[in-house]
Amino acid sequence: MTPSDRARPLDRLSATIESRKSADPESSWTARLLAKGPEKCAEKFGEEAIEAIIEATRGDRERLTSEAADVVYHLLVMLAARDLTLADIETELERREGMSGLAEKAERKE
Repeated sequence: MTPSDRARPLDRLSATIESRKSADPESSWTARLLAKGPEKCAEKFGEEAIEAIIEATRGDRERLTSEAADVVYHLLVMLAARDLTLADIETELERREGMSGLAEKAERKE
């Protein structure tokens, strides 16, 4: 088993997305999205988020799971388009750990 086999699925997905930044857009859906720029990546993320919201209200766990996976994928693509990584998000979540949501929101307003 290689170290990448032991990596978490989100880490493997992030690495794949990162590798697609330099790939031919004709060879990869991810490369095609990234080639269209951060705005298009954000638009796709928004579309997928809306689809997940719809499935959440319908209550079909299987469809919601599928849509949630699409949301996570498109979130990672959108982040990659702006040179942010999953590690950047984890760092921010660690910073917020133990902080009340109300306190965190108040801190943002400053």
